[in-house]
Amino acid sequence: MNFAELRFWEYLLSGIGIIAGLRFLFSGWLKGKEQWFDKLALLGLGLALLIAVSWVTFIIYLVVSLVTYVGLGWIQRFHARHALKYLWILIPLQLLPLVYYKYADFLANGVLGLDVSSLRGLLIPVGISFYSFQLVGFVVDTLVFKHPLPRLVDCMNFAGFFPQLVAGPIERRGDLLPQMENFRFRWLPKDIDDGVAWIVVGLFFKCCLADNLANYFNRSIADNAYQIWLANLLFGLRIYYDFAGYSLVAIGLGRCLGVKLTLNFMSPYCSTDIGEFWRRWHITLSQWFRDYLYVPLGGGRVRFWAFNIAVVFVVSGVWHGAGWNFILWGALHAAFLIVVRLTGKLRLPAVLAWSTTMLAVFVSWLCFYEVDTTRMFAKLGMLLTPHAYSVSALQSTVAAIPAGDRIVLACLFGLVATTLMAEWQSVRRLNDSYAYLRKKPVLIGLVILTVLLAPGKNNGFIYFAF
Repeated sequence: MNFAELRFWEYLLSGIGIIAGLRFLFSGWLKGKEQWFDKLALLGLGLALLIAVSWVTFIIYLVVSLVTYVGLGWIQRFHARHALKYLWILIPLQLLPLVYYKYADFLANGVLGLDVSSLRGLLIPVGISFYSFQLVGFVVDTLVFKHPLPRLVDCMNFAGFFPQLVAGPIERRGDLLPQMENFRFRWLPKDIDDGVAWIVVGLFFKCCLADNLANYFNRSIADNAYQIWLANLLFGLRIYYDFAGYSLVAIGLGRCLGVKLTLNFMSPYCSTDIGEFWRRWHITLSQWFRDYLYVPLGGGRVRFWAFNIAVVFVVSGVWHGAGWNFILWGALHAAFLIVVRLTGKLRLPAVLAWSTTMLAVFVSWLCFYEVDTTRMFAKLGMLLTPHAYSVSALQSTVAAIPAGDRIVLACLFGLVATTLMAEWQSVRRLNDSYAYLRKKPVLIGLVILTVLLAPGKNNGFIYFAF
């Protein structure tokens, strides 16, 4: 479900039109049964949109969801007294498709060196990491807190609510399930007005900023420090506006339907330390690892707290992708957090604190996008080489960009800087991320910019591959 494609909106509006037509035609028969119809219609709409993405994705999602529901019901019915022991059976079953499609090639060929050709090039079903983790959390919350098993239709809508199915946010049982149990198509003007504002900002982030930044990203240069930094900057900005853009559109679609999803990003590039960055970046994943891994390991109150941080972030790196580069990316962020905690009493001026944080974040993006570990270490070495920052290297970087592209890139960075300033002011003055961007006069400007500046070539959402 690519929100940046016109096809998605055609399918969505067609589906909503069909639902509205059926409600009107069978209004008499549905009297007193409207909520059941709405729940089934929502489920049908979500499944139809998923089928439009890929039949394989649809089947894998259906298998994981049904295994979760049937397994959970079996545990509660026959093994309620020892339910937590059966987590060791059900969770691996839930994660089995994820492990096969995402990690089998890396484990068999990259780690064990088995050279299993049939595992190479496996296509990862869209969103498998997101709904798998959401369903694992659902199982743990249900059994640990002894919640009853919901109706199948409510569970399926919780697992497959289409705005957030393929790229999050990763919702929790206590937040989303009650909304699914009480779901109705109400179409309240206030909800639609609020939802449209989020959608406009999200599409501006994706289509105007992220897609244009992607056109200038070049990972092939490994012998020029300035060009490597430019690639890091472009990628870091692109992945933020791409992923945050998707999440904001998801929030907006949810609001239009009367459902409140968790805000997954809160202007992370306004952070002044790495801990704050992770409280603002991919929030629902950070909270998932905190509650289901970090706290069970002992959290930060035990002597080996640094080890716990390292485990969480290395696992987080593995969640993002099967490769040594992702492991190193997670390890770097773990090291940054450990250093920040060890120097917690040190207070830097705000500008210096922000600059140091952004330096750490953007240098680590190199380990995220460069999958060739040999090239990755060569680039890291180049960034750490003082004589690599010569005037001739800078001149070479400027000369490599055509004159027209320099102007366009400068204007694009200016637009990004203006957007980041609006985010900063929203956070610092109103404590409400993106508040200024959601003002009606600003929204009109964002619509105009998106229409005028969105490139003709559509770039898929980066996190669809995770």
